[in-house]
Formats: sequence, C-alpha cells, structure tokens
Amino acid sequence: MWDPSTYLRFSDERSRPFFDLLARVDAPNPTTVVDLGCGPGNLTTYLAQRWPDAEVRGFDTSTEMIDAARALGTEARFEVGDVRDWHATSDVGVVVCNAVLHWVPGHDVLVARWLGELAESASLAVQVPGNFDGPAYRAIREVAALWGLADRVPAADSVRGAADYASMLVAQGHRVDAWETTYVHQLPVTGEDHPVLRWFEGTGLRAVRSTVDDAGWDAFRAELNPRLESTYPSRDGHVFFPFRRVFLVARP
Repeated sequence: MWDPSTYLRFSDERSRPFFDLLARVDAPNPTTVVDLGCGPGNLTTYLAQRWPDAEVRGFDTSTEMIDAARALGTEARFEVGDVRDWHATSDVGVVVCNAVLHWVPGHDVLVARWLGELAESASLAVQVPGNFDGPAYRAIREVAALWGLADRVPAADSVRGAADYASMLVAQGHRVDAWETTYVHQLPVTGEDHPVLRWFEGTGLRAVRSTVDDAGWDAFRAELNPRLESTYPSRDGHVFFPFRRVFLVARP
C-alpha cells in the first residue's frame, strides 16, 4: 500500500527532477498527455497547466494514490491501472513516466514497446532514480538481510545508466536525449529517525514496512538509523544527501 502523505514528505525534492525532465520535452500542442505512475497527482496538475488544451490522463496502480489525485479537483482524469497494461493510441502526443520504471522488472522492453506504439511526432519522457547501488541502499539491504527481507528491497541493478538506455533505443531506431543528474538534497533533521530513513520510508522501505509489525519496524529502524548517520552525518541540523537520477526523452 502506498501512503500519499508519506510519499509527499519531501515533495519539493521529489518534484525537481520532474520539472527538469519536462523542460526538455518539445511538444507545443499535444492532443493527449498521459502520466504513467502519476502517484497522488500533484505533478499531473502541472501537465494540465502546461498543455491546457490537451486531455490529460493519469494512471497509477495504487487506489490510495488515485483517490488523492482525484481529490485535487483538477481537469485531469485519473484511473487505477498498471503501466505494463497501458497501450498508446494515435492521439497521444506526450507520455510521462516519472520515478516509476525502477519498480517494473524488464522495463527496457516496456519502453521499447511504448515507443513502437507512439506516433512519430510524440515524445516519451522518463526519469528513474539511479542510486540503487549507492551507500543508502547498501545499508538498507544489510539490515533487511538481518530480517530475512532482502527480497523486499530493490536490487542494485534495478536501473541502467543513461548511456545504456540511449544506446539501446538508438539501436532500435529511436531519437534519444539522455542524461544524468546528481542532486544534493539538504534534508532537515526532525524527530528521532535519520532524514534518509524518512525519505525512503515513502518509497524503497515501503515493502519492508508493510511486512513487519510495529515492534519489528521499531527494531528495524533502530538498526538502520546509526548506519545512515555514519554515512550521512548531520551538519547544522541538515543532512546532505546525494541522489542520482537518470533521464530520457525519446521519440519513435
């Protein structure tokens, strides 16, 4: 289960890659804009503002996220649906898939299928986190292994690098703009948990949290917090948290 309020705990930091991605999309007047994995819909509303004449549609597997999106009262339409089941129609001019595909095994095949279905003038804009082999996830995997929950944490190879995605899609005949950015987030220290734990509580630790009871979660946090503090020490009430992201804007 996804919790919209927990996910939005660091909404400014999570939103920035979305806007950096959309800045590279050149689509003056699309008929339909689709947000695959739209989450609570707060960023989908920007798509409706940028393209006010387009039909904007958001899809997400989480009923909780779609309920939160519909409660925004925007012109965008929101539906529960799996991105793996979505197929492009001829009217779709822009497809956005922001911070989603790392949850989908074999997503490189899915991206190729979407591009094969889109019209030649359409754009596919994708952003995925690229830090699954970084120190935060290494610490999370170490602790998860102590609980026998290593399979509940994303694997280190959940995503490729920008060059890998680009070379794959160019070889298939697509036009690709690919890049990587490492953001250095300044996370405030609030409460007893390390800020990086609070960050991942809404995403990468969600499956672990749903598996253990309250006592187990308290014990898990007690084991993880000092490891994160050692890797990301607090300074003047903040933790400096590097976060790499991978971007693609592709056309058929």
